Amino acid sequence: MTNEITWRLEHEKVSRLLLHYAIPAVIGTMVNALYNIVDRIFIGQGVGALAISGLTLTFPIMLFMQAFGMLVGIGAATRVSIFLGRKELGQAEHVLGNALTMTLLFGVLTIVPAMIFIKDLLLWFGGSEQTIPYAEAYLYIAIPANLLASLSFSFNAVMRASGYPKKAMFYMLLGAVLNVILDPVFIFVFDLGIRGAAIATVISMAISAAFVLSHFLSKESLIRFRKKYMALDWKTVWIILTIGVSPFAMQLAGSMVSVFLNNALLREGGDLAIGAVGIINSVGMLLVMLIIGIAQGTQPIVGFNYGAGLHQRVHDTLRLAIITATCITTSGWLCCELFPSIIVKGFTLDPELIKIASNGLRLNLMGFLVVGSQIVISQFFQSIGFAWKAMFLSLSRQVLFLIPAILVLSSIYGLDGVWLTGPFSDILAAIVAWGFLIHHVKNAKK
Repeated sequence: MTNEITWRLEHEKVSRLLLHYAIPAVIGTMVNALYNIVDRIFIGQGVGALAISGLTLTFPIMLFMQAFGMLVGIGAATRVSIFLGRKELGQAEHVLGNALTMTLLFGVLTIVPAMIFIKDLLLWFGGSEQTIPYAEAYLYIAIPANLLASLSFSFNAVMRASGYPKKAMFYMLLGAVLNVILDPVFIFVFDLGIRGAAIATVISMAISAAFVLSHFLSKESLIRFRKKYMALDWKTVWIILTIGVSPFAMQLAGSMVSVFLNNALLREGGDLAIGAVGIINSVGMLLVMLIIGIAQGTQPIVGFNYGAGLHQRVHDTLRLAIITATCITTSGWLCCELFPSIIVKGFTLDPELIKIASNGLRLNLMGFLVVGSQIVISQFFQSIGFAWKAMFLSLSRQVLFLIPAILVLSSIYGLDGVWLTGPFSDILAAIVAWGFLIHHVKNAKK
């Protein structure tokens, strides 16, 4: 098994190899998105428009908590790929064991304060008397179970990075299918409303996490959990965190942006505008997760070949990923510009919410064509261990461009100004990413 996996990463045609890793990664990330999208669809159709707004308020809180899972999971997956490229199996298992301990530790440290300050956080993120009760009902169930999500998603990434993309895809798909089945049962049959959506998600995550962790306990896995590697080693912790800090910072930035975004939406459009951004985020997330899946599919290939010193294969993989991602984002942009109301009606039948969300979707995704290349380039720097570049590129859109745009454009153009902050920040972030890449390629040639 070891020889087959490493031989393919080192010698197989790049296009075939990218297809092999990207398809399971795309399905895995799409499954991740479906947890949120399915909840919004069933809640919007079965509970009401304000319930969508309440669920939208929970997103930045869950984003903040899941950031710690990504800090460990993405960092560990990247380091495992690089160590396997160097044929250092023991180091890869050391990373795996430390990653499990870190995930459990961060889970406890985030769940307790989040439970204590739920209402304060919801007010901070733009909640009102009408929407906070829906958000609280969801979070009191979802927050304690966030540890299951961290275990499922983080170690799924490690499984994919260690050479088992199809198995990782299957386990993620299993959880998503269960969520789709259980959501209507708990929401409609048991009449539990938004709490039913939370319960369905928790059960699905628990089963997915159990299967993912069992892989690293089985003899067929290339790397396994070993008790001697569970004790934290600060050098190992450091090399995980230095890579994982990029997606971690991006998640935190996304949570922070929600403070400014939701409050601007509440001021300019009321509670329904917050529900509208929940729908827009669901559509955008579906498209972005496609790109992230492709980017994650490049990670084992780029990480291994960079570690092995095969730089032409690294560049070929990057070029193909950028072209594919750009084709996808262009198609997504066209659909949202031509059929916004049809897309929004999948989430709600409320006429006022359809009107607000359709206009927002069309305006907010105007610059979506360039998003694909920006995500792939950021993942590229992360995969080769340039953590600070990856972190800067991940944060540039959210912090440098999006927050100032929200403050300025909303004050000038009102609600339309809030929607236009999306294309404004997308285009500037893509320009910066391409500047970094061009500079890197010139230095590499020298």
